[in-house]
Amino acid sequence: MIGAETTRIVRRAEQSDSEALAGIFAGTWRLAYSGIIPHAHLECLIRRRGKAWWSKAIRTEAHLLVIEVDGEIAGYATCGAARSSSAYKGEIYELYIDPLYQGLGLGEHLFEACRSELDRRGLDGLIVWALEDNASAGAFYWRRGGRPAARTTERFGVAKLGKIAYTWC
Repeated sequence: MIGAETTRIVRRAEQSDSEALAGIFAGTWRLAYSGIIPHAHLECLIRRRGKAWWSKAIRTEAHLLVIEVDGEIAGYATCGAARSSSAYKGEIYELYIDPLYQGLGLGEHLFEACRSELDRRGLDGLIVWALEDNASAGAFYWRRGGRPAARTTERFGVAKLGKIAYTWC
């Protein structure tokens, strides 16, 4: 449980975080996307994002942030220039909190750290894409002030899934 004396730190990911990040990715994706992304495809995505994948991502991704709770990695986020929007210059690509730490306000800390990083880089306006069927992600972004602005689809194996863009000015 997180109390008043709990230490929470948002920082850049380090090589020593790669194993924890692989575990968080597997746990969060299974929780968020089981029953949405076809099982075989989901498990393939999880296998691809093992420790070696995360080690490379840490070396090459300048804006991979982690949130630490009393020295334990509890979640991560990546952010940078928007990939597909001209109206919104900044994008949060991923934001996931380990299932053991969900519901404790850590996602909000990571979200705000990403916004600060994007502001620091002069990337005005924010866009975040979430799968339409991931109601908890949609609710999270709605509570943070994001509003649906666009829709598209993405193929995950045999499934074509809807995605929603949440935006902030």
